Amino acid sequence: MKLYFSPTSPYVRKVMVLLHETDQLQDVELLNVATTPMSPAEPLLAKAPLTKVPALERPDGPTLFDSRVICAFLDARGQAGLYQDGARHWDVLTLEALADGILDAALLITYEARMRPEDKQWDDWADAQWDKVERACAALNQRWMAHLSGQLDMGQVAVACALGYVDFRHDARGWRKGNDALAAWYEKFAERPSMVATQPPA
Repeated sequence: MKLYFSPTSPYVRKVMVLLHETDQLQDVELLNVATTPMSPAEPLLAKAPLTKVPALERPDGPTLFDSRVICAFLDARGQAGLYQDGARHWDVLTLEALADGILDAALLITYEARMRPEDKQWDDWADAQWDKVERACAALNQRWMAHLSGQLDMGQVAVACALGYVDFRHDARGWRKGNDALAAWYEKFAERPSMVATQPPA
């Protein structure tokens, strides 16, 4: 298998953490590609029409995307049980969706600053995206701590990667304020070898 990736992509990081946690890293060739909405990566055009990373090329089927599909595939392949069974399965999926929502909003803030000409940047738009991040973090802190503190699952991985990206790109906005339990959980989770090994380059 070939994983098209970027070391700074938080969606890629979810996949990489899963590969580390399930001991499948040696089964995947990593292909570093630079792709943005304004400049899609040529190698991805024939593999993944959205030209987003991560994308997982398989020898026995079409290329898989996006990160949630790839993570579910690799979890099933490794029989890791990170999506769990029964009622908790839906909790894991909901947490992963919430974490990806944090990433979506944070990435829009990043693109607003990096991709738009300065005279076309919209501060209110960026602030509205940050409001989503704050609401999501508050919900995690108030509703989801028991789950986050339980047995390792993909919801936890997704949340940790989302918070890591917010630290990486938007640390000054201070997601930890008022979210003491979530902040304490993240500090401990970030010490996992899989998280340390996948930290984005400075």
